[in-house]
Amino acid sequence: MTRRETSAELFERFRSNLTIRTLLKAIQREIKPLNRSLRIMEVCGTHTMTLHRSGLKPLLRETGVEMVSGPGCPVCITPDFYHEAIIDLVTSRRNIVVATFGDMTRVPTRKGSLQTTVPAAGSEIKIVYSPEEAQELARNRPDSEVIFFGAGFETTIPAIAFTVRQAASEGLKNFSLLGALWLIPPAIEAILQSGEVTIDGFIYPGHVSAIIGQQAYEFVAEKYGLPGAIAGFEPADILLGLLSVVRQIRQGQPTVANEYRRVVTFNGNQKARQLMAEMFEPFEATWRGLGPIKNSGLRLKKEWQSFEAREKFRLRFEAGRPHPAGCRCGEVLKGLIDPVECPLFARSCHPDHPLGPCMVSYEGACLIEYKYSSGAKRK
Repeated sequence: MTRRETSAELFERFRSNLTIRTLLKAIQREIKPLNRSLRIMEVCGTHTMTLHRSGLKPLLRETGVEMVSGPGCPVCITPDFYHEAIIDLVTSRRNIVVATFGDMTRVPTRKGSLQTTVPAAGSEIKIVYSPEEAQELARNRPDSEVIFFGAGFETTIPAIAFTVRQAASEGLKNFSLLGALWLIPPAIEAILQSGEVTIDGFIYPGHVSAIIGQQAYEFVAEKYGLPGAIAGFEPADILLGLLSVVRQIRQGQPTVANEYRRVVTFNGNQKARQLMAEMFEPFEATWRGLGPIKNSGLRLKKEWQSFEAREKFRLRFEAGRPHPAGCRCGEVLKGLIDPVECPLFARSCHPDHPLGPCMVSYEGACLIEYKYSSGAKRK
């Protein structure tokens, strides 16, 4: 009887030099008859991280594939006015607890960041690792209003929805949500409709696809004639996805290939999707760099409005001038430029002194470029 391969052994193969070299050569063979290089956009900050950390980006460039980072960082695409509204609230009202993820506290705005903000008496800012932690704060602090300030794509939205529903079932009236909740497919379509970026295909995000499924991207192939592949997060996962995309281009048969079948199904996680549909409704949301995009954001439905922080505290969202002058984070998110093309990159803007969210979030293209490529050397 043949011994079954362990998970550790499987992932070792996905990271091995032999596997990576074999896949790179296969991609190069497929590209050669095209007599041109290709520009493929990865729509996931974790994919961007893998490409840089594993050294794949320059190797792919040598084979004829230029990887372009897209709007795959929810912290990065959240406009400043979300942060400024919650800063105004926590600095002006007593007994407010803003619970949020660590990278959200470091995003710089014209009014500073949550990390540097001095809350009003009795108010505070707490870093949490999940919406459930924020809910627990509300249980333990009945005399305070606890607001979970969460940014996320389809990957984390179901957990946020569950938390709100749980709070309702418990009668937890001092818990509310300020959600910066974004949907990936409308953003992809907005990029394609803009015509500003030349893209030959897509590597679709694995985490998001586990929720929304393979079917969510079919419009890209059918309406725009562009190939794509869903990929996991090991180096070989991404290369398998790219190999599929290049073959689709060479054969002239664009589709949505699922190269992450160990996690992603055609229809995704139906229970998670049903929960999202039960709790939220889509609206025209503003993305940093991309502007307003129809049906690209989610907000709580009318029946859940008592948990909507924006309504509960009458928060004012005021779009203003970009901060600071010269920051090109929006163009990076659109795929128009690489981080190194920003005049602030690794000079006045670096991880110890970020001037835009792309240098703050662990999924931000600027921070990833700085950490794994040329940034630290240029400082």
